[in-house]
Amino acid sequence: MSSLGTVMSERRQLVNLAYRLLGSLADAEDVVQETYARWYAQSAAQQEAIESPGAWLTRVAGRICLDQLRSARSRRERYVGEWIPEPLPGRTEWLSARPGAATADPGDRVTLDESISMAFLVVLEAMTPAERVAFILHDVFRYSFAEVAEIVGRTPAACRQLASSARRRLPASPAPATPTAQQAGIVRAFKRAWETADIDALIGLLAPDATAIGDGGGHVRAALQPVEGAEQVARFFAARAGAMPGMTVLERTVNGRPGLVVRLDGAVVSVMAFDVASERIRHIWAVLNPDKLRPWTAD
Repeated sequence: MSSLGTVMSERRQLVNLAYRLLGSLADAEDVVQETYARWYAQSAAQQEAIESPGAWLTRVAGRICLDQLRSARSRRERYVGEWIPEPLPGRTEWLSARPGAATADPGDRVTLDESISMAFLVVLEAMTPAERVAFILHDVFRYSFAEVAEIVGRTPAACRQLASSARRRLPASPAPATPTAQQAGIVRAFKRAWETADIDALIGLLAPDATAIGDGGGHVRAALQPVEGAEQVARFFAARAGAMPGMTVLERTVNGRPGLVVRLDGAVVSVMAFDVASERIRHIWAVLNPDKLRPWTAD
């Protein structure tokens, strides 16, 4: 027999899984809510007959995510501009920012590790839905391929191939990780150079092939195409320094890495994530779509 505590204790795992699979905190919350709705739609006898509630909940959540990933492909084709995963605040109390939530539930925290970095999530976007599910479940959450097969609806051998194909989409030789404190220093220097429109300083902080991508979702103005090259990125940001009176830039943790949050008259209007390697900024992702900034409203 499954107690309420046993079933609800799986919530954190489900939120962690769904966010990594979908790249959206709002969608992850919806998936977990739907998963529990299906659990409680069963009779007490049906619930008691389930040997492992955790495995059952994971299978259901995984299948819902797979369906959402498949439908998201067509939605993203109609998306205005570039699509960037929804940025995750560094604080554990992020759920308290959700409309209607009175307090943060400790079981609703997303564990911050390498698989939650914006750089990693962006790579996942290049995978097919089945590849992404197989890879995340097996390589990140350590489910067996037999367990993955039950979720994806393919044989364990086919799921092994999916995970292998997904791995080939990862960088062949990722740059050595830059210590967090050093990353923070580089992002802080970028902030100062941006605020003073110091183009030379910005160029010095950027990798020669640096890219900057904005996501406005058609709701607010954002560059529809990536800005490429250190000088072009530096000039892009310098041209916008001080463009909005009342704008402040704050250092914050974004998806477990040092990032920046831009406020205008007290409201969060942009969250910026950075990929730093070899003491240079390689990628900047700026999320301006207000639909993706809800978890930051209480920042």
